[in-house]
Amino acid sequence: MEAFANWRKSSRSAGQGNCVEVALVSRVVAVRDTKDRDGAVLVFPRRQWAAFLSGLRDRR
Repeated sequence: MEAFANWRKSSRSAGQGNCVEVALVSRVVAVRDTKDRDGAVLVFPRRQWAAFLSGLRDRR
């Protein structure tokens, strides 16, 4: 997955390295920790990721 992923992190993230990066890959969204880019990657179906983001927005 790494070779095909275009990883991004929020433009609002601070410079301390406590961030996650997100990549849209095929039909899934991949999430990884910037402190361990070679470590585990969490993978979510796009619909599930959209529901997660919607839930975050609703809590504002």
